[in-house]
Amino acid sequence: MRRKNAAHGGSRGSAAKKSSAPKGRKQLPPASSVELRVIPIPFADEIHPGDSLADKLLASMHRNRLRLQAGDILIVKHKIVSKAEGRLVDLASLAPSEESIAWAKQYNLNPRVIELALRQARAVIRRRNGVLITETQHGFLCANSGVDVSNVDGGGHALLLPEDPDRSAANLRRDLRRRTGVTVPVIITDSFGRPWREGLTEVAIGIAGIKPLRDERGRRDPHGYQLRASVEAVADELACAAGLVCGKLNRTPACIVRGFEYEAGAGRVRHLLRPAANDLFR
Repeated sequence: MRRKNAAHGGSRGSAAKKSSAPKGRKQLPPASSVELRVIPIPFADEIHPGDSLADKLLASMHRNRLRLQAGDILIVKHKIVSKAEGRLVDLASLAPSEESIAWAKQYNLNPRVIELALRQARAVIRRRNGVLITETQHGFLCANSGVDVSNVDGGGHALLLPEDPDRSAANLRRDLRRRTGVTVPVIITDSFGRPWREGLTEVAIGIAGIKPLRDERGRRDPHGYQLRASVEAVADELACAAGLVCGKLNRTPACIVRGFEYEAGAGRVRHLLRPAANDLFR
């Protein structure tokens, strides 16, 4: 995978000073073509509540002759995080409301899943044509509050999102550092739909050790135009790259991104969430 990557900060700032940009203007450093590697980490066994996710990841990497390196970024799908944290709900234990039963019957859905999604929601954004879009307690806008029954146990249990995905990412990052001596950013992802576009893509829902946004505003492009709205959601872009190798059916719930020049920092997933006051479509 190749990507045009605009360098930022560090020793490359001298390159910008040698450019022909008029005095006083900030110009983007020359772009360099870098090669990124997205390395899958297949799992041979299931994750159960109480399992050490760090141990499971390291065992899987050892089996596949992989090792974390400085500069790597670890991308993990939320399901193995939620399973390890015991975020499982026995659907048979739920008593759906009449409202959930009527809605589910109309569209041939599972009323218990609908009931669970409503209980997990901070607000219902849209409910139309069998699609339930909610705002979760985390602030995510997604279908069914992120409640999922795929890749769990065949339909008996549903899986919830991690209670605090940023904390989950930070804990995994800390545990891996203790076991390996290597500190890497961790991004936890989930599959979301998007307005006006078909299909699902991965998005970052938990972040530790990386700034999720790259702000290029105020810089100038190679033609001298000053960028005014260029804030790149690099955490989501990395999540999407990981989705190409992880998939849903190949038992590969994690991967390593190698070669990406990221900005370290105390990033939080809330930095990616647009405030309702600035949302033109809600």
